[in-house]
Parts: sequence; C-alpha cells; structure tokens
Amino acid sequence: MASSQWLPGESENPVINAIRGRVLLLLALGVFVTLIIDLIAGLAGVELLEVGGRTLGGDIALDTLIDRLRTGLIVGLIFGLAGIGLSMTYSILNFANFSHGDLFTTGAFTGWGVALLIAGWGAGDAGYLLLARSGTGPNPNEIGASIVASPLAILIGVVVSAVVTVAVALLADRFVYRPMRDREGISLLIASIGVALALRSFIQFVYGPQTRGVTAIEGVQEKNFLGTGMSVDLHQLTLLVVSLALMIGMHLLLQRTKLGKAMRAMADNKDLALVTGIPTERIVRATWILGAGLAGVAGFLYVLERGTMNFNVGWFLLLFIFAGVILGGIGSIYGAIAGGLVIGMVQEVSLIWISSDFNAAAAFAIMILVLLYRPEGIFGGVTTA
Repeated sequence: MASSQWLPGESENPVINAIRGRVLLLLALGVFVTLIIDLIAGLAGVELLEVGGRTLGGDIALDTLIDRLRTGLIVGLIFGLAGIGLSMTYSILNFANFSHGDLFTTGAFTGWGVALLIAGWGAGDAGYLLLARSGTGPNPNEIGASIVASPLAILIGVVVSAVVTVAVALLADRFVYRPMRDREGISLLIASIGVALALRSFIQFVYGPQTRGVTAIEGVQEKNFLGTGMSVDLHQLTLLVVSLALMIGMHLLLQRTKLGKAMRAMADNKDLALVTGIPTERIVRATWILGAGLAGVAGFLYVLERGTMNFNVGWFLLLFIFAGVILGGIGSIYGAIAGGLVIGMVQEVSLIWISSDFNAAAAFAIMILVLLYRPEGIFGGVTTA
C-alpha cells in the first residue's frame, strides 16, 4: 500500500508538514496583503506600480467596491442557504447529494410558475404563465411579477417553491434512496446523479429549454430608501431578509427543539441514536423536508435577484454550493453558511481585478488554499450543528 507521504499536503516528517503549512500560509497572506494594498491605493486614486500592463492601484471606485461587496453578500447567502441542506444530507445520510442542484432548479421553476400566474392573472394565457413564460406572450414588466407590484405573488411563490421541492425530494427518497439506505455512500452518490439527470430532463421537457426573464423591474430600484438617500434593490433586500430569517430559524430548530437535538444526535452516531430510541426514519424524512425546502426557496430567491432562469441553473451552481459546504466544513450548517458567504464574496469582489471569465476560478483557488492549510474546513464540520 502506498505511503501516506504521497498524499497531497502530508508527510511522515512533521518538520516538512510544518514548513509546507507556513509556506502556504505566507503565500495566502501575501496575496491577501497585495490585494488590500491595491484596493486602498485604488480607492485613494494612487498608482503604485505597473506590472505586465496591470496598474497596482489608481483605478478602483468606491461605488464599484460597495456594489461588488453587496452582490457578493447576496450571492453568498444563496450559496449558504442551499448549502445547509447539502450539509445536512451528508452528515445524516452520509452521501454527497448531486441532485441538490436540480432541487434548486425545481423550486425556481415551480415557484415562479405560480408567482407569474398570480401576478399576471388576466394578462396572459394561464398555461403560458404557469409554465414560467414557456412561449410567446406578455413580457415580465407587463406581467408585473415583483416585490413592489405583486408582493402576495412573490410570497406564495416562495411557499410553493418549498412545498413542491420537498414533495419531489420525498418521492426520490421513497423510490430511490430508501431501498439503498444500507449500501455504501458511493452507490447513493451515483443514484443521486441519476436523479439529477432525470429531474433536469423532466424540467426541460415541461418548461422548455430557453432562458427566460421572469421578474418585473419597475420600481424595484429604490433611490431614496426610507428617506435615507440610499439606493436599494428591493429584490436583493427581500432575498436578504428571507435568507437570514430561514438561517436563524434553522439555528433555533437545531438548538432549541427536540427534533433538532435528535438530528444532531443522529449526525454524531446513527447506531447509538437508534439504540436510544430515536426514530431514525422520521429524522431522515425531516432532513429531506428541511434540506429540500431550503434548496427550493434558494432557487426561487436566486431567480428573484437575477431576473432570469434556465433549466441548467441549479446544475451550474452546484459546484459553488459544494465548494461553500466543503470550505466551511462539511457536516456543519454554520460552516455551510460561512463557506457560502466566502465563495460568494470572492467570486464577486474578484471582478475588480480579473474578468468575469476567471472569477469562478478565483473562488475555487481560495477554497483550495484554505483546505491545504485547514483540511477540515473553517468550522471543522463533523456534526449537523
């Protein structure tokens, strides 16, 4: 069997391990300090150095920084909210659920279909609205689906996105995952990829392959929010409020309720939980309900902020959600939230220095650097909480 010294980042010599850790830490700190200097110099309008056609400092506007930070926070909340369910599934069911991204998409399409139907009642054909503008018809502004023009439609859309996504997840568990419950994690992982492909194909068949706009934009940009003089995107504000409320609710559920304590016990030791009388099958069902519900709501909110959606949206975002969960410490919901925020912030703020073609690479590079120095993740996740 191969020696562990060939594993990345490991050596039988503790001195070599220590040197590697210090080098990686210094490298990360060097990059971080350089970016901070560039940021400060850029905001001050001072050009420090020109290397390879790139000027250090002198070209960063404060408005640009604030906008990137705000967008990074919003994107990070989406990654964190969706990542909670992914982390719970791993810690309690012990497999990486690759269908999670398509549960995200399921919530987006079903929630927005109902939201458009309510907001655009009488403005277009019911089938066209319920299928989230699958053909020709009124444009999003004519339908008026926004938190300003039709707040009730948005609220009902959030609820529907959660309910339908939970129903889909429970069906997948009943007919795919439950019969395989005692098998190894790799079998469940492969099964989840099959569920993902089936879900994506079904969504494409029902709703169509085209990218479509769904949200109205009139009145959404509040230039003088509550008389403060601030410019606020009300869709982003809605996402912020709903995401934080759900995250706080999850914290209270896990820490203060009998169900939460049972879930944490099962995450720590499933066999012991079974011996002590905890109804493990109910806990598994609760895990699917909570995780899928959060994924569906995250999908709906992501489209609310972005304004457009496609049947591939969850699949494209799945790697970022996984990255956030792994970075924070897989198995920890707090790690999933923290990791999602880090990935979202890096992805958006990095646009100050690099083009949009490489901002995803920047987010994953940060994840790799952190994990090389702290393999267990930010929170060292081992339990649901």
